[in-house]
Amino acid sequence: MTICVVLLSGGLDSATTLAIANDQGFECYALSFFYGQRHSIELEAARKIASSASVKEHRVINIDLSEFGGSALTDHEIEVPEGPTTGIPVTYVPARNTVFLSLGLAWAEVLGACDLFIGVNAVDYSGYPDCREEFIREFEKLANLATRVGVEGSRFTVHTPLIELPKADIIRKGLQLGLDYRNTVSCYQPNDVGAACGRCDSCRIRKEGFQSAGAVDPTPYY
Repeated sequence: MTICVVLLSGGLDSATTLAIANDQGFECYALSFFYGQRHSIELEAARKIASSASVKEHRVINIDLSEFGGSALTDHEIEVPEGPTTGIPVTYVPARNTVFLSLGLAWAEVLGACDLFIGVNAVDYSGYPDCREEFIREFEKLANLATRVGVEGSRFTVHTPLIELPKADIIRKGLQLGLDYRNTVSCYQPNDVGAACGRCDSCRIRKEGFQSAGAVDPTPYY
């Protein structure tokens, strides 16, 4: 069986990506990060998702991006916006996906895997530059230049099965695969029991996605 590494945040998109990788017949290794974000609720969600998906192994790596700050998700002095924003929002975490993909690449090479999955989306998303197709393709080039696997003739592939899908289509796909979205957390600022604020950009996109999909949003909102 072909193995892969799936980046798993605990959110809707990464959970759907894991379900897709499983459906495609990969043996999945899931990788999550505690990177100094505002809450660890999403990591609890990631553990539940990984367990229900029967991944081969699930690891959580600690990297403290709050040492740099610069984002509402890693700096408590920057407020999470609760209304429409323009440009790249303050919830963007500098270089986050570059760091995550690099660590996923390292684990994949150790495992002997040439496939890496990430649930980035460039349609219904917050405008993050590291969610675009251009970034993914350039990272894939780097992966094949900077690793022993790439130099010796094999090829890494970065899979982005959601990158061109509207949120409603992502949700429909997950439901078709039997994914239980109750285990996922999208909110940037959930409370201590995991209920979502319903006001941040991520909550708004999620709610609109379920509505457009004609599906019930199982998220508890406070």
